Amino acid sequence: MSLRTLFFDAAGTLIQPAEPVGQTYSQHALHYGIVAEPEAIMQAFRMAWKETAPPLHPEGQSAEDDDRGWWRALVGDVFGRVQGRPLAESVLDGLFDKLYLHYAQPQAWSVFADVVPALEDLARDHRLLVLSNFDRRLHSILAGHGLLRFFAQVIISSEVGAAKPNARMFQAALRAAGCPPQEALHIGDDLKCDLGGAQNCGIQAFHVKRPDQGLDVLMQKVRSGAYSGLH
Repeated sequence: MSLRTLFFDAAGTLIQPAEPVGQTYSQHALHYGIVAEPEAIMQAFRMAWKETAPPLHPEGQSAEDDDRGWWRALVGDVFGRVQGRPLAESVLDGLFDKLYLHYAQPQAWSVFADVVPALEDLARDHRLLVLSNFDRRLHSILAGHGLLRFFAQVIISSEVGAAKPNARMFQAALRAAGCPPQEALHIGDDLKCDLGGAQNCGIQAFHVKRPDQGLDVLMQKVRSGAYSGLH
């Protein structure tokens, strides 16, 4: 079978925060009288992210709040770790609202340099979809960077009701693309969510690991036929 469809992860694959997360959190926290070093916040964020289960809703149900509550709990956990005590609810409400709005803005994100050339080339003869553990903010972010034009559809976890590596995400993408697993390739930077999740569903996967393995390498591999005729 030939390769017809490419699924792209978003954060870490197509886009990344324009400035370090710890720096952004630290700057916003100052407005609420919270002094925290960016590196301490970054360490707390990594730990909270690792230890917090991804959103999961009953099958067939999307997140009523677009997973906003999940993000609020994560931000609260981060600052609780840094401060050694929970933030007051009123402070957390205000700080979270500011951070949530910040990351809804296209300018809060930057596009990796290898993305547009690769998408322009691959979109010529492949169907491209985004498959991301994100919420509805992703649509305006991608639109703001002129990336939506490349994709037939954007599949996000808050609408599916499950997050990668859950098979429901990949099944939703296959249904949207109208293709069998053997004709798809998933591209992402996370070994568990992207590679493991895809391969468990019978979908080939490409591991984005810049600078050695970016989308320029993906393009070369696709053009060489590396992902065709393997099934």
